[in-house]
Formats: sequence, structure tokens, C-alpha cells
Amino acid sequence: MIRKTYAKKGEKVVETNLRAVDAALENMHEIVPGPGSRVPDSVLSPRSSVLLTELIAGRGDDVPVSMLPCDGTFPTGTAKYEKRNLAVEIPVWESAGCIQCGKCAMVCPHAAIRIKAYDESLLGGAPQTFKSLKPMHKDWAGLAYTIQVAPEDCTGCAICVDVCPAKSKTTPNRKVLAMQPQPPLVENEKVNWDFFLNLPELDRRKINPSLIRHQQLQQPLFEFSGACLGCGETPYLKLMTQLFGDRLIVANATGCSSIYGGNLPTTPWSANNDGRGPAWCNSLFEDNAEFGLGFRLSIDKQREFAMELVKRLSASIGDSLATAILEAKQSDEAGIYEQRQRVAELKSRLHALELKTRMHRSDPTDVQQLMAIADVLVKKSVWIVGGDGWAYDIGFGGLDHVLSSGRNVKILVLDTEVYSNTGGQASKATPRAAVAKFASGGKPSAKKDLGLMAMSYENVYVASVALGAKDEHTLKSFLEAESYEGTSLIIAYAHCIAHGLDMSNGLQHQKMMVDSGQWLLYRYDPRKDAPMQLDSKGIKTPLQEFLASETRFRTASPEQIAAAQHDVNARWKLYSYLAGMK
Repeated sequence: MIRKTYAKKGEKVVETNLRAVDAALENMHEIVPGPGSRVPDSVLSPRSSVLLTELIAGRGDDVPVSMLPCDGTFPTGTAKYEKRNLAVEIPVWESAGCIQCGKCAMVCPHAAIRIKAYDESLLGGAPQTFKSLKPMHKDWAGLAYTIQVAPEDCTGCAICVDVCPAKSKTTPNRKVLAMQPQPPLVENEKVNWDFFLNLPELDRRKINPSLIRHQQLQQPLFEFSGACLGCGETPYLKLMTQLFGDRLIVANATGCSSIYGGNLPTTPWSANNDGRGPAWCNSLFEDNAEFGLGFRLSIDKQREFAMELVKRLSASIGDSLATAILEAKQSDEAGIYEQRQRVAELKSRLHALELKTRMHRSDPTDVQQLMAIADVLVKKSVWIVGGDGWAYDIGFGGLDHVLSSGRNVKILVLDTEVYSNTGGQASKATPRAAVAKFASGGKPSAKKDLGLMAMSYENVYVASVALGAKDEHTLKSFLEAESYEGTSLIIAYAHCIAHGLDMSNGLQHQKMMVDSGQWLLYRYDPRKDAPMQLDSKGIKTPLQEFLASETRFRTASPEQIAAAQHDVNARWKLYSYLAGMK
């Protein structure tokens, strides 16, 4: 069966799969069932705690329907209790040579390596093996700086080591991040991780989100997912939560992102210490775009009504507070923080008014109605998320409807160029010559250009990004997309295990892809007089070199390679013209 399934991908792939089966048989041993992992009762409601505990313990078949939440909601941030201990090796940080660039944390697919800057006086109670150094950036004078790995949550993918640019000062031919066996390290690092988590998060108002070294101090609210080790999709989601997570609302199309994102009994979507975090819900391929648009429409309507009520109650709540709420600028973290403070004061005054004027009546008062929706006065960030199977194929009609709406929704397409979750079928995002299910001889046609179609509306912000090729460009695109008061589309290239590559250097493949012209980096910003900005720096290498690095292109014929190169050249010429380049 292995030979039948993988023969077209080459003998190397066949032999690798055969060895995996042999190794599994050789290492098979009996596991005596235990009581199962337990989520602490203190972090969940009693009902949710019992339900999730039963599911984690493998007793889901015994759970009665009456135990399920009637509103379909489940606690977030529960993936951290799994402690999978998957990694044979984990990265170890040599603090002395670290240049504090933040790249290791940015690329980690599972948020298992994190950075904090904190008051150095807090090191008084640090464990003996806990590492820190003085920040080299003047912005953090008086603080200590630590990079810490979660030893039981790291998958050992080694992407952080691959991307690290700093050389060790003590060991030749090694970086300041190096993979070492996990078992001897795990007990000390568990203590270090717990101490790290208890250190305070740096005030978001003191972080410059446009600089990676700063931005990666923002707490990720997507962590420890069950995605494949080295996954190309999850770093984008993690970045999104770091930037906007405490006010983020996500509509997620069925696919890989719904499996690793909402696969009960646990979820990687999390909340910060204030209890704020993303609200996430999954919908179907065919209607997820409309589903997310509905989020935006309802929020906008509630906000409109809330502002009307604030005006109506201004004399009772205070004219100055009402004016400040209605005229608030929420374009940065400071503005959002100040609005939250105003809304908290508003709710306090509304509560006092309600107690003072409470009457027995069936219809709600203005005070009660404003109390119920006051939180929408703080800016919300609505994102519609899914893969290329959803965006290019099954959900494209709905996506096009949203693109044409002009509404302030953000769309993130995690483009693996194949239906990854369902077994590797070709999608309209699959490039010419790539082998996939339903394209066993290599896809005969060129990839659909979703970005160009979106740009034709002329009022949609569009960005095409690849984290491994240019991380600053990815960060800038997310910030620009969210700041645009209209519809935004980010198409993010994500390497995938289905491509037939070493996932530990997946980011190198992203760079090779961009250098060959197979993937373009660009931003189309309707706010600018010349909206099209081509951020790729030209075709630096022949396409054939990139194609030879991935199994999905191994069987491409000379004619297919020539046709694929023609696609690259034609697309580069077109986008250069659109960007006004000679």
C-alpha cells in the first residue's frame, strides 16, 4: 500500500515510510491505562472541568448530552495542560552571545519558546539554572531579558535554531540556540518555565509593535497546538494573537486550522492575565466568509446602538466621560488601553445608576441595555481565517462577496497550495507541475491569482507574505492590514509536510520560493497614491533549483518545468508593471 500510495513521489519517500512502519513495530509496547490527565478545577467552571477531564481521560463515550454546554462554548487555553513531551531534543539558549533579535520566538510554530523583559529585581527568587542577561536595547534600561523554552510543550522541530543568526561565543560552529537531548534537561527547565510564566508581561504600551525585537515581547494567545511539528501555518496565527489577541474575534473555516485550533478536549487559543483573549468559532468551507462578515455587521450595529445610548445618557453618566468615549482614538495600544479604562468607569457609573433607579418593569432601560453592550465601545478586530481550499475553491464565492463589501474585516489565507487536512488534494492554489491527489501527473494549469482578483476592487488592502523570506515584511503587512478601515486580505505562504521537505528548514524553502519568483511579496494599499508595492527583490535563482528541493515537484517533466518558469516570468513582468517598475 505504501508503494502504491507514494511511488510517484520517488523511492526515497517510499523507503522513508517503510522504515517508519518497521520502527513503529520494533518499539511497540503495552501502555497500562491510567486515570488520565486532569485540568485543574480552579481554572474552569465545575461543569466544564468535569467534562474536559472525562474527555482527556478517554471516557468521552460515557459523557451524557446533558453535560455538554448548551451554548456551545468551551474554556480556552487548555492545550497547556497536555504536556505531550514529544521532543527528543529541545533548544538550549546560550545567553552570552544572544543579539536579542526575537526571530526564534517569532517563527516557533507552537509558542514553546518565548521572550520576556522584566524588572531585574525579580531575579532574586530565580531558580539556580534560570538564565538572563541585560538587554542591549536602550529602551529597556534597568530590565532583565530572558528567552525560555517550555520543555514539555516543545515539539523539537528545530526551526528556531535554523533561523537563529547569532554564533556561540563558547562553542565553535554552533549558534546561541542549539538542540540538546530533552530528558536530562526537562526537570530543571520545567521549574524555569514555571518561574518564567510568573514574571509579569511587559506593558504593551511600552512595546513598539513594528520592530520584531520589541514585538516578540507581546504575549502569544495561541500556544501549544497539535499542529505538525514545524507547521508553516501556526506562526501566522500566533503573530495575529500577539498583535490583536485581547480584542480578536475569529471566524475559522474547516481545515487544518480548525483541527489544531478547536479539537476538543483542548484548545491552543488562550487569554492573558486580564482574562482577555480571542473569541474563536469554526464554520464550514462554503460559508465561513459570510459567517465572519456577520460578526462584523453585528458588532458594528451594537457599537452604533451603544454610542446612541451614551449620547442619550450623557447627562447621567457625565458629559466629559461621554464625550471622551465617543471621540476616542483607538489606533494604538495606548488609545485602546485608555478606552478600556473609560468603559470600565462607564460600567461602574451605569451600575450605580441601575441600583439607584431600579424599578419593577419588564422592558429593559437604557442603562441596562448599555451595560449589556458597553464592551463593544472598545475596538474589536474581526478576522476570517482559512486555508487555500476554502479561499480559492469551496468558499471563494462567499470570500468574493466579503471582498466586495468594503466592510472592516480582515481575511487571512493560510496558503499551503494544497488541501492539507484532507490528504493532499490539489486546489486552485496548487502551482503548475506540483504532484497532488487529483493531479498525480503534476497540475497542468497555473495557480489562480487570488491577490490580483482582490486588487481589482481597488478598495481592498492586499498583501502576499512569506515569513521565512522576509519576517519584517510579514509583520508590517499585518499591522497595515489591521489599521485599514476597510476590507483587508493577507495571503500567507505556509510550507507543509505534504510538500515533501525537511520541516526543520521549512523557512529556508520559503526563502528559496521567493528568490525563484514562484511566490511574490507585495502590498497593495488603497490609501496610497501609488497603491502597489512589489517587495520581492527580483528573480534571483532559476525556478528549477527550488522545484528540485521539494518532493511534490520531483517528477516534473522538462516541459512542465519550462511552463512553470514561463508562469513565473509572466507574473513578475505583470506585477512589475503594476508597481510602476521598469
